[in-house]
Amino acid sequence: MHFNPYGGAAAQIAVDLVNLGDAADPAALTAVFKDRMNTVPAVRESESTEIIAWTARLRNVFEAAPDARVDLVNALLHDSASKPYISTHDGKAPHLHYVDAHAGTVPRVRAYTAGGLAHLVCDAPDRFGVCSREGCETVYVDVSRNGRRRFCSTRCATRVHVADHRTRQAS
Repeated sequence: MHFNPYGGAAAQIAVDLVNLGDAADPAALTAVFKDRMNTVPAVRESESTEIIAWTARLRNVFEAAPDARVDLVNALLHDSASKPYISTHDGKAPHLHYVDAHAGTVPRVRAYTAGGLAHLVCDAPDRFGVCSREGCETVYVDVSRNGRRRFCSTRCATRVHVADHRTRQAS
């Protein structure tokens, strides 16, 4: 499934941040942003603390039922001080930006991830969540064709299916 840049790349950054969890350090955060959002400079220690706190709020969206996600994402958008505007930088076609290009790292990360989850909630509310394998807390965005993903990875899906098969064989 193809999402717009905010629903795709920004939502995937939200996934990466949530999956890093509380143990994320500035180097790990910098790596996420360098991979997917190369306009963010190296994350400082003070910024990482704020981003980790924001990440806990992002996790709440993935864990919530689809009907509760709208309020959670609206709160994220409100608190990110998101002020959308159309940009045409670097010869690109007109596209939305959610925060001033000169804003600091934390406001940019907040606006970008809140915007990404907002597009995801509007465009594909059933295509993201937490892995269904018991004990796995990994979040994901489902970009498969049929939109029926329940697990974060093939490994988790295989573990569940093998366990189910063994249970059926034993009985």
